[in-house]
Formats: sequence, structure tokens, C-alpha cells
Amino acid sequence: MRCLLIEDDEMIGESLRAALRRQGFAADWVRDGRAADAVLATERFDAVLLDLGLPHKGGVEVLKTLRARGDATPVLVLTARDATADKVAALDAGADDYLVKPFELDELLARLRAVARRAVGRAQPLLRVADLRLDPATREVSRGEQPLLLSAREFALLQVLMERPGAILSRAQLEDRLYGWGEELESNAISVYVHQLRKKLGDDRIHTVRGVGYYVGEAKSG
Repeated sequence: MRCLLIEDDEMIGESLRAALRRQGFAADWVRDGRAADAVLATERFDAVLLDLGLPHKGGVEVLKTLRARGDATPVLVLTARDATADKVAALDAGADDYLVKPFELDELLARLRAVARRAVGRAQPLLRVADLRLDPATREVSRGEQPLLLSAREFALLQVLMERPGAILSRAQLEDRLYGWGEELESNAISVYVHQLRKKLGDDRIHTVRGVGYYVGEAKSG
């Protein structure tokens, strides 16, 4: 999952981005409202983590601008403002959830997973494709009754593919979902992770469409 963190506090921003990346998220970070507007207008994210008290342009205004463009990207507000009026203003402006600082990382991650599920109309937290099962909350993967041990990047790649079973995703699309700004990326990284996953899942679950990309699901005829 690729997230944009919009947070002006240096210490909070650094620690939160690092924590999200340790959990396998592709987390990018901007520090003010104008920068957030520019990034959100040109790049796609699976979710936005938004502080309200931002320099240059407040969080609620950033949110209103996003929604005025018709952008339905899930937005989770993270703020120290705990007044009911602030919560109402953010939710009415289009926020999907509201979390007051300080918070526990586990709660943030659970809320982030929840807003991302709702955005694609999926109520069930578990991902299932044929006999593959992936649990984003516990980070457990199994095929049939056999549990599988995956690295953080292998898990993230499999999750992206299982979220859209049958959809062919290009290498560029997968890189965009798995890597944040400034993260080192080898040119053959996706191919390497697909190869590693096939060794663990079997060769019949991740399919290649030559020159196009990869997908999870039943093999396509022709």
C-alpha cells in the first residue's frame, strides 16, 4: 500500500514514515499544505494520513481541494485537535476517519487497513484467491493448510496482486505501489520478488503476461 503522510512535525514525520516502511508500506512524506496539494494533484496514493495544523494551507483546506477534484483517495486525519467541532469539520470536508494524537501504531495501522478496504468496497479483511489466503492484519499467508513465511517486500507484492485478482499489473504499477520516494530500487527488483514468491507459492499462482505484467488467479487462455 502506498501512503502519503502530510505532517509538519519533523520528529513525528520521521518516526511515522519509518514505522510505516517497517510494516511494508510505501510511505512518502510532505510537510506543508501547498506541497501536499501539488503531490496529490499529480501522484496516486492508496491512502493519505493528514495532519490539520499545517503551514501555508491547513489540513481541512487540503482535504476540500482533494475532494473538489473528485479524488476519492481515503484520508485518515491524524491530529492533536480533539474538539468535536474539529472532528465534525474534517469529517464533513471528506475525511474517512479521525485519530487523535498521541495514538498507538497498531490502532493507526488497523484504521488505515479499514479505510483502504472501504475504498474498494471490500468488507472482508482477509484476501483469498483460490487456495491462497493473506491476512493484512496478522501478515500471515497460507496456501491450503500450509503457512508460508514471506519477507516484508514479498508480502507487500503478493498483497497488491491479490487485491485485484485477475488484473494484470505492469512492473511500473507494482513499483509505484511498493516503493516510496528515495527508496533504492534495482531495475529487476519486481522480477526477483516474483521469482522468490513462486518458489514459495508454487509456479501456478502468479502468472506472467509477457511484455505486459503479472497477475494472480486462474491462468488466462490464449
